[in-house]
Amino acid sequence: MSSVVETVTELVTPILEKQNFELVEVEFVKEGRDWFLRVFIDKEGGIDILDCALVSEQLDEKLDAMDPDPIPQAYFLEVSSPGAERPLKKESDYEQAVGEYIHVSLYQTIEGEKQFEGVLKSLDKDQLTLTVKIKTRVKDYTFERKNIAKARLAIQF
Repeated sequence: MSSVVETVTELVTPILEKQNFELVEVEFVKEGRDWFLRVFIDKEGGIDILDCALVSEQLDEKLDAMDPDPIPQAYFLEVSSPGAERPLKKESDYEQAVGEYIHVSLYQTIEGEKQFEGVLKSLDKDQLTLTVKIKTRVKDYTFERKNIAKARLAIQF
């Protein structure tokens, strides 16, 4: 599966660069009996349906032209915006999220919890600090970056 992601990343990158779009993530996953190839893209000001259609058509053409087929099984191609809860993957994603409300999932528990939501207060190459509101009190948690399984922007209610 990782070779599919790598191949698609190589194919879609020039398409996106030509349009000044950003590649957020490529995933190839099986859900039930179906396979999905998902490409998440973004640009300043946001992605619209026409942007997604353009990238989908061009990527589909490139994939169809490859011999041998890099994805032998049937799959659904989905090109979309990462949405309001965009994943934080690259260092620049984290830097842009300072001051934003985010969700962090950890590999190991801290105080019995593996998931935290709060405002990203600060970060460096080894750690990030999240300001978390627990009922009526506010507490800062500092997480080792290597302990972070996933992070994404979150919607605060």
